[in-house]
Amino acid sequence: MSPLQESKQSPSQPQLMIGSYIGKLLRDNFGKGPESVYVSMGYTFITIYLRNFLTPSERVLLEQDQDMIILQMREKLMETLVPEMKTYISVVTGIRPREMYFDWNLHNRSGMIVGITSEPFKEAADIQEVYENKQLLEYEIVKISQQAQKAPEEIYSCLLNPRTLVVVRNGILVRIEKELIRLGHADLLKRVKRNLEKSYLHNNSAFESLLSKRVIDILVDWDFVLDKSVILFILNPKPPSGGNVMDMVDTDYEPNMSRNGMQDP
Repeated sequence: MSPLQESKQSPSQPQLMIGSYIGKLLRDNFGKGPESVYVSMGYTFITIYLRNFLTPSERVLLEQDQDMIILQMREKLMETLVPEMKTYISVVTGIRPREMYFDWNLHNRSGMIVGITSEPFKEAADIQEVYENKQLLEYEIVKISQQAQKAPEEIYSCLLNPRTLVVVRNGILVRIEKELIRLGHADLLKRVKRNLEKSYLHNNSAFESLLSKRVIDILVDWDFVLDKSVILFILNPKPPSGGNVMDMVDTDYEPNMSRNGMQDP
C-alpha cells in the first residue's frame, strides 16, 4: 500500500474515541480545548498531537513574554489529568499506559501527549523501525544530548506513520542533575532542559535533509525517575525548502492520524 493510499484510510474507532475524549477533557479543565486532536497508535506507543491550543488568558501572558507562568500552570493541571487519560486509554484499548509524557510549543499553539505501554496495542498499525537515514538522525540526537547533558546510554526511534516520528532516550541524566532532583528542584531542571534542548532541536538544519520531509514541530519531555526522555517529531512529506519550519504549523497539514471531529481553523 502506498503512503497516499495509507493516508486516506479511515482512523480506527479507538483513536477517534481517545481524540474526542482528550479534546473534551482539556476544554473542561482549561476553559478552551484544542481545535484539532490527532491520535496515532503503533506497537507500544500512543501519540496525541494538539493543534491551536491556547486559551485567551494564556495569549495575553504570551504577549507579555510570560511563557514560564503558562508552562507552570499547564504542568500542574496535567499532573491531575494524566491519571484520567491513562484510565480512559485503558478502557478503550484494554491496555493502560505505564508512562506519559507531555510538552507544549506555545508560539506554535501546539502540544503533545505521548503514552508508552508495557505490551503492544492490539489494533495498532505496524510501525517502521527501519527508515531513511535512521542511524544518521539518531546520531544528530546523540550530539544534541551531548551538548545539553551527555550522550544517552540507549536510543531508539521509529515512525508510527509517515508523519509521526518517536525518539526515546534512556540514561541521559548527569550526576549534578540527579542531585538537583534529589534536592527537590526537578521542576526547575525540567524548565532549563526544555529551553536548552528545544533550542538545539529547533535549530538543527540536518533533520529535514535526513528525513526528506519538512519538520512541522518537535516536542520533548522527560521522566526523571526513569532517567528517560521522549522526543516527538511531526512531519510533512512535502520536500523541505531548507531549515526546520518551526514558527507556524503548516496549514496544509493533514496527518495520517485520527481526528476528534473538531474543525480546523
